[in-house]
Amino acid sequence: MSEIINTTNASTPLGAYPHARKAGSLLFLSGIGPRNPKDNSIPGLEQDKDGNIIKYDIEAECHSVFANIKAVLEASGSSWEKIIDVTVFLTNMKKDFPVYNKIYAEYFTSVQACRTTVEVKSLPTPIAIEIKVIATID
Repeated sequence: MSEIINTTNASTPLGAYPHARKAGSLLFLSGIGPRNPKDNSIPGLEQDKDGNIIKYDIEAECHSVFANIKAVLEASGSSWEKIIDVTVFLTNMKKDFPVYNKIYAEYFTSVQACRTTVEVKSLPTPIAIEIKVIATID
């Protein structure tokens, strides 16, 4: 049996999928981005009148995506310390990886989760990072 989890404390899913799903003692989070759960804004993003990205702040996006993940974990009855696997999607590996990797280390110093980081051409909204997580749950 599995349980579906959604929370208003993390950015709203963009489609017909939940924030997370429990399956036995595992918790699977959908891909989560840095959008603000209150107003759907993207921290540090500046766009022109046509919606093209002028400037973005990977540091602000990293902190925001980690806050969204933490909110989903807590709403699910899990916690940051129970993360076991992380898949990270970056839209600009060459430019953003050093900053992301430094911030990641601050959050995951004691949580030695497995990690995969890949570059993608784009994400569904004008974000620079999205993260998918698997955690345990008691």
